[in-house]
Amino acid sequence: IFCSGDSSISFNACFTQMFFVHLATAVETGLLLAMAFDRYVAICKPLHYKRILTPQVMLRMSLTIAIRAVTFMIPLSWMMSHLPFCGSNVVLHSYCEHLALARLACADPIPSSLYSLIGSSIMVGSDVAFIAASYVLILRAVFGLSSKNAQLKALSTCGSHLGVMALYYLPGMASIYAAWLGQDVVPLHTQVLLADLYLIIPATLNPIIYGMRTKQLQERIWSYLMHFLFDHSNLS
Repeated sequence: IFCSGDSSISFNACFTQMFFVHLATAVETGLLLAMAFDRYVAICKPLHYKRILTPQVMLRMSLTIAIRAVTFMIPLSWMMSHLPFCGSNVVLHSYCEHLALARLACADPIPSSLYSLIGSSIMVGSDVAFIAASYVLILRAVFGLSSKNAQLKALSTCGSHLGVMALYYLPGMASIYAAWLGQDVVPLHTQVLLADLYLIIPATLNPIIYGMRTKQLQERIWSYLMHFLFDHSNLS
């Protein structure tokens, strides 16, 4: 769009984009659950970490996450592809989002919308419940440690993961329910902004959130900062 000025997209390309965007978000919530399990094993069962999380176990977890996401998206894509589109073809969104496309259909979009809402709520709700349970066990183990340094180290290990989850789940669920409520309750620009936030911000900030815990990166950033400050002070 920026390079050519052409903001049009074919129906097939739009449905393909919808499939992969929502597939990626379904995979991401599964990955956050897998990361919570990883933190639980690392902190609560550190001596058994390599025995529990073998490469085979991690591969099975990855395949399960991918299969679950595809299983969720196939019925939704089938329902959307069988809707008749005979009216406006202007997608009131920044990308081919499911509910934005469903509203363009000439038939009742409620079945696909209900499927999306209920399926997303069950998937995210169950993941959040398991993540919360894992962190309850983690906090019990952490506060049971006698050393304050060990407690702080364990909590810092989980801090980045909790930050990423907050950045993903809060705008993500707000976006889903805002889109379901419609423009009468939530303005369209707010719906689009929330949908963009939960797609862009976690992916953009992930390297920063996880990277800032790396000692080499901290030292490099500090050296660049000192170099920048002292060079400018010498020039002035």
